[in-house]
Amino acid sequence: MNKVAIVTGGGSGLGQAVALRLEKEGVHIVVVDIQEEGGNATVEKVKALGVDSFFVKADVSKPEEVKNYVDQTVNRFGTIDYFFNNAGISGSGKFFLDSTIEEINQIVGINLLGALYGAHYVGEVVVNNGGGSIVNTSSSAGVIGQDSVVTYSATKHGIVGLTKSLVAEYAKDGLRVNAIAPGPTETPMVKAFYEANPEMKENATRGIPQKRLGTPEEVAELVTFLLTSKAEYINGEVIRIDGGFTNTK
Repeated sequence: MNKVAIVTGGGSGLGQAVALRLEKEGVHIVVVDIQEEGGNATVEKVKALGVDSFFVKADVSKPEEVKNYVDQTVNRFGTIDYFFNNAGISGSGKFFLDSTIEEINQIVGINLLGALYGAHYVGEVVVNNGGGSIVNTSSSAGVIGQDSVVTYSATKHGIVGLTKSLVAEYAKDGLRVNAIAPGPTETPMVKAFYEANPEMKENATRGIPQKRLGTPEEVAELVTFLLTSKAEYINGEVIRIDGGFTNTK
């Protein structure tokens, strides 16, 4: 019987790469994104490779829309086995005191509250069904401090706390929760951020021992490993995938 996965932020970048990689494991994919065009494009790519998939449009900062994508998944497939809790935004790159309260609220709403809502509603299904796996997307900015991304960094540190504390409460019920902490990666979100802040790309690349950005496909391999039974005894970990970037900090 095919496993079932929800991937938020699945319309591009890490989410799309993970959806396509999970397809190789025979996993049915529910793609969640606020952008319909990208979300539907991912679904078409996944279905063309041979598994079932559908798209749900959602603003993850709204709990009712998070509950809706969970309910639609259960109605269609009966269960949830894997959850890539990934949707997020980076913000403008302005220093914190130059940021507006509206931007702070938006980043917190999507990156942290959206992840909490997703973990809550998916966790209910997973625990009631005897177990499953969640991978949350943190960031290099979730394990070290970085300028120009203070609010983003705060939310990604929050993801680390979410990951570890869920394990403390629910590992006994069959729930596995891990987090990834990618460094600068060639995703549309990161590319847009660096286009608006070109000096930061140069600084980031210079600071990566491997002297390049990561790729979504490299991250997708790690996420797939952590979600599936190949990582059955890995729980509560925050795994950095950053070319050594945070190792030098």
